[in-house]
Amino acid sequence: MQNRKSTLIALAAILITVGALWFTNHAITPKEATWNDVEAEAEGGGYRLITTGELAKEYQRHTGSLLLVDTRQEWEYRTGRIQGAVNFPMEPTWWSRWRKASSLEQCLGPDKNRKVVFY
Repeated sequence: MQNRKSTLIALAAILITVGALWFTNHAITPKEATWNDVEAEAEGGGYRLITTGELAKEYQRHTGSLLLVDTRQEWEYRTGRIQGAVNFPMEPTWWSRWRKASSLEQCLGPDKNRKVVFY
């Protein structure tokens, strides 16, 4: 009886470990976003969407006042980027995003009124 109980406890521990590893490391497969989805999310978060033309004008006029954040992986960032951009890779799992929340806050800095562009 003791052996059977130990086996069940070990099996439960293995299942919990495998489940936790899968849950924290599986990629989130996003649905295909429509432009309406993008607009709704921006409006809900209080963000303003701009065109690439507007960004180019703003970049030329006020380069120092913009914070450009390149969200690609580091190797992609090294192959080419907008001058002055900082790299902050955004990984597709909720766990990695949660884990990096304080790092993102440090990257963005204390100025809450600064214009930030993620690409």
